[in-house]
Amino acid sequence: MNTGHFFYHEAVYATHPLAVSVCKESAFAVDGTLVDLNESLIEAEIIRLQAEFDSKQYQRKRAEEYPPWESQLDDIFHNGIDGWKASVQVVKDKYPKP
Repeated sequence: MNTGHFFYHEAVYATHPLAVSVCKESAFAVDGTLVDLNESLIEAEIIRLQAEFDSKQYQRKRAEEYPPWESQLDDIFHNGIDGWKASVQVVKDKYPKP
């Protein structure tokens, strides 16, 4: 298992409720005892988490391109709600929901 994987710790916590800390490929319970890890469960959870992350790429791209809230409020003040909606729609069209 690649312990450097982005979702490894989150997958361990999601699949092993007794785990309260993870160090490399080991997990520990609250009393410090080693938690027996099921790598198949962890790998399946990593795949699920990665798919969920990938499915929201459009949200992250939109957030990068939307102007700051202050600018959006100024846009509403000067161009009205319809003008603001039109400017926001450009970004939404560029990064549509899958």
